[in-house]
Amino acid sequence: MNGGGGAVRVLYFAWLRERAGTGEETITLPGDETTIAALIALLSAQSPGHAAAFALRTSVRAAVNQVFAGPDTKVRPGDEVAFFPPVTGG
Repeated sequence: MNGGGGAVRVLYFAWLRERAGTGEETITLPGDETTIAALIALLSAQSPGHAAAFALRTSVRAAVNQVFAGPDTKVRPGDEVAFFPPVTGG
């Protein structure tokens, strides 16, 4: 990493959007890449609403560029990261 950072587009769905207070935002990464877990920590520090959105991390799912992602999945500048509650079928 060169310490430079780049922007990622972050999308929030359902109750995550309500708690974060936005449906979409652009975040500058602290370096050339990070992980979903580190991005959640960064986002949680932004505001009380963001902290509330990620308070129950086991209830939050993520996708990077529309592919389901785990906590260790890499996030790089230009990526789109979506956070949403678990999806259930009926």
